[in-house]
Amino acid sequence: MALDEDTAQEVAPQKKKPPTEDEKRRKKIVPGSLMKALMRPGGGDSTPSDGDQVIYHCTVRTLDGVVVESTRSESGGKGTPIRHVLGKSKMILGLLEGIPTMLKGEVAMFKMKPQLHYAEDDCPVSISNNFPKDDELHFEIEMIDFFKAKVVSDDLGVVKKVINEGQGWESPREPYEVKAWISAKKGDGKLIMSHLEGEPYFFTLGKLEVPKGLEMGIGTMTRGEKAVIYVTSQYLTQSPLIPMVDGFEEVHFEVELVHFIQVRDMLGDGRLIKRRIHDGKGEFPMDCPLHDSLLRVHYKGMLPDEENRVFYDTRVDNNGQPLEFSSGEGLVPEGFEMSVRLMLPGEIALVTCPPDYAYDKFPRPANVPEGAHVEWEIELLGFEMPKDWTGLNFKSIMDEAEKIRHTGNRLFKDGKFELAKAKYEKVLREFNHVNPQDDDEGKEFANTRNLLHLNVAACQLKMGECRKSIETCNKVLDANPAHVKALYRRGMAYMAAGDFEEARGDFKMMKKVDKSSEADATAALLKVQQKEQEVERKARKQFKGLFDKKPGEIADVSETEEDHNTGENQNNVDKDDSDTESSEESHEAAADAGRRGWFSLFGPTGRRLFSGLGLQRCSIL
Repeated sequence: MALDEDTAQEVAPQKKKPPTEDEKRRKKIVPGSLMKALMRPGGGDSTPSDGDQVIYHCTVRTLDGVVVESTRSESGGKGTPIRHVLGKSKMILGLLEGIPTMLKGEVAMFKMKPQLHYAEDDCPVSISNNFPKDDELHFEIEMIDFFKAKVVSDDLGVVKKVINEGQGWESPREPYEVKAWISAKKGDGKLIMSHLEGEPYFFTLGKLEVPKGLEMGIGTMTRGEKAVIYVTSQYLTQSPLIPMVDGFEEVHFEVELVHFIQVRDMLGDGRLIKRRIHDGKGEFPMDCPLHDSLLRVHYKGMLPDEENRVFYDTRVDNNGQPLEFSSGEGLVPEGFEMSVRLMLPGEIALVTCPPDYAYDKFPRPANVPEGAHVEWEIELLGFEMPKDWTGLNFKSIMDEAEKIRHTGNRLFKDGKFELAKAKYEKVLREFNHVNPQDDDEGKEFANTRNLLHLNVAACQLKMGECRKSIETCNKVLDANPAHVKALYRRGMAYMAAGDFEEARGDFKMMKKVDKSSEADATAALLKVQQKEQEVERKARKQFKGLFDKKPGEIADVSETEEDHNTGENQNNVDKDDSDTESSEESHEAAADAGRRGWFSLFGPTGRRLFSGLGLQRCSIL
């Protein structure tokens, strides 16, 4: 019986979708309320459907032939046909039902009862008060054209018709530079302007150099695409292309997108700009060196403030050899690496870089002044992705992990804590797919993973991320609560966060689980005591005299002497915060918390490429 029930559920019909508003409205139509008479046959055998834009002339008459309203100029109208997108535009019920029956070029007369036009209950289309909405009327419709439409704006103020498909998938956006053939006509077909001869029209998206609606439509096009973009008055902003837009109800732009230059505002504040001046090979961004890779580039460095004086050219100053460097290791200025990561092989880009992302925080060439803005013309010759660990045996995997860990250690010693952390985290991600085969491999794997977690915790502590450092130490201690190094590192993180009791508990636990760590634990407990006393002393100074004033008086709170011990104590914490093994395995003493490399702001790939990274330093109260 259970089997029969399961079978019945499998063959049960799916729930029908609820009817749309238009479908509900169509149920109001009764026989005889809408009649159609063919006045001129159309061509072809296709009729409009939902999603199509229909363009038609409409003349409304009373039953005795008096014209009520019309789009035709000979009948008193403006000569501009109506545009509707079926399924999206608000239409009277009679046309909602009748227009999908028409062929292109057809002329038909629809005789409608009042409830089929403007006398319908809750009619979505408004009409003037003097319109005879309670009369039976004739609607003469000429179907000029219909086609699948790309709705660019939700209010249908910008709609696109594709004439010829383009190439690729990338479309221009702010602040891309665009070249396009453009002509514009009013809704009645009269030409307004034309850029179809000489050079294509050149403009930058986002700088109001073309009407807003046209810019929106071009933002949906691909290279080589040809389209007509229909723009209504609310999207016709003034621009150098069409200086005067008053009086235009809508404009039809015929556009052929010839070319666009990818321009990227890398920081979002207009200071670091990458312009693609020669296309590379592949699809953006899938074929870019987003991940840490071995890169080969030719580049020319220039000083824009000195008439583009060249200060370095690999083709001249490097014996014609390209520069090779591994990304993610802080080996080139931050602005340089950020830009190269978003290039395709063979691409040439011009990068304009501010001093803080160029050489102010990186070894500066002798002929580059301090505080100088620079330009790099960079050609990405190619890159090699990191070795794939798939199929490697356990020893090979651990060898690769050790190489990356050593790189992280070097970065840590250089004060590039964010980059070092990214290296350790990369290995930890790869470890998710490693399966040791015996006890020896399992022990080696677990020890290495714990060491990586503790190195990540050390980076987080140096970056001021005390709470994250504690959470990372917990990953080791959850599996092994007696792990001395993890207890020590978590204790230091607790102390930096001002959680003195928790820190004291970790250092005392060290003494219990490992007698050999007693000296380190005792020294750490002394530091906790000093820090706690220091906080209490500051609090006493801050509130000294606050309660000594008479009622109504305000106590002035100020510090009268400098705290010379704070920096000394913090340096002592950093100096002693290290494991008992080699400096490569435990390197927290390698750099002071105040020493930050310029590339410490360059986080893992993706975070720093596509959005700014805000680092929150925890403070000691």
